[in-house]
Amino acid sequence: MTRYTSDGLTFDVRTGGPPDGEPIVLLHGFPQNAGEWDAVTARLNEAGYRTFAPDQRGYSPDARPKAVEQYRTDHLVNDVIALLDAFDLESAHVVGHDWGAVVAWHLAGRHPHRVRTLTALSVPHPRAFRAALKTDAEQRRKSTYMLFFQRPWIAERVLLAFGARSLRGVFRGAGLSRDEVDAYVRPLRKRGALTAALNWYRAMSGRDAAEAAPIRVPTTYIWSDRDQALGRAGAENCGTYVESDYEFVELGGLSHWLPDQAPDRIADLILTRAAS
Repeated sequence: MTRYTSDGLTFDVRTGGPPDGEPIVLLHGFPQNAGEWDAVTARLNEAGYRTFAPDQRGYSPDARPKAVEQYRTDHLVNDVIALLDAFDLESAHVVGHDWGAVVAWHLAGRHPHRVRTLTALSVPHPRAFRAALKTDAEQRRKSTYMLFFQRPWIAERVLLAFGARSLRGVFRGAGLSRDEVDAYVRPLRKRGALTAALNWYRAMSGRDAAEAAPIRVPTTYIWSDRDQALGRAGAENCGTYVESDYEFVELGGLSHWLPDQAPDRIADLILTRAAS
């Protein structure tokens, strides 16, 4: 574990692999942390890549501002730019899952010269997701939890009640052991941690999604047909917003938690894209 700073905040980052390996940055989602990539990065390191997996804003204990506006997209993207600068990386292959995918899409759209390739898991391009929310009943149904997460204090109380039973329930269908779920839930039970993580939802902006730039770097988008939060409409429309080499990979029989459920398959897809 090492650290870097951005916007006066200090971030924890897990690094691995040979120092001279091509860099891959891996961005986690909610309600996880950089540990969701551990099994994936082991494979990437074996293949000779250098990996950087940060605990993002709100998840690193020393990168937990209180104001909701500090979790806007601009800040989240700039945190990744700061990581690249801190480790003297002109560019990197970028991988993101869930909210990490949202950051990765915006990063690639705004700073394509810093992104060699993009691999996004679960969440499609922001404009594809926004369109699905407007036109697809399934996606609207799957996204109702976001409205609950945006309710200050109430969401925290419910998710953390009875030993964080509801927060643990988020991982239903992932096939994780109790200890594996604890590795994600335990850090979020610390004072202020869950509020910081939920602030990503409270700061989300429809305007940011509507103005998301098209992607001009080689891209792979991975979606699973049993994803509890993301429907088919947005997934199949994702390629509309990629103006470069693009591959859409549908994984059958898997839930939202792809790096946990299928780390070898995800690693293979990342390696294939990075080598393209």
